Amino acid sequence: MADLFSAEWMNRFEEEWNKEPELADALAKIDFTSTIAYGFDGEEQPKGILVVEGGRVVRSGSFAGEELNWDLRASQSNWEKWIAKGLGMMGLGMAYTSRKLKFQVGDYGAMVKDPRMAKPFIKSFSVMGRV
Repeated sequence: MADLFSAEWMNRFEEEWNKEPELADALAKIDFTSTIAYGFDGEEQPKGILVVEGGRVVRSGSFAGEELNWDLRASQSNWEKWIAKGLGMMGLGMAYTSRKLKFQVGDYGAMVKDPRMAKPFIKSFSVMGRV
């Protein structure tokens, strides 16, 4: 298996994202366009990146200094746990309030208040589990 958030891993995540209706199709309905980075808590820069246009990932790979809309950070062990088991709304709230999941960039509050964004965000964790 490729290292978590490596270019190879992110490319496989892109494939899984784009074929998941509860993620890509749901975000296409709201014309979701963002640059999303993933990485590890305590590191200066994120590891991997997804560029999403109209709900679909159009580019993925290693972070190369792009301007970000979202930058999600957690410890490797927490990422691995959430990827293996998924993450529901309650778990997401606990992860955020306990600072296990950090939004270096992005508005967590606005995202969770909008079910059109929150449900696909939650789904992204189970999609990661397919990589």
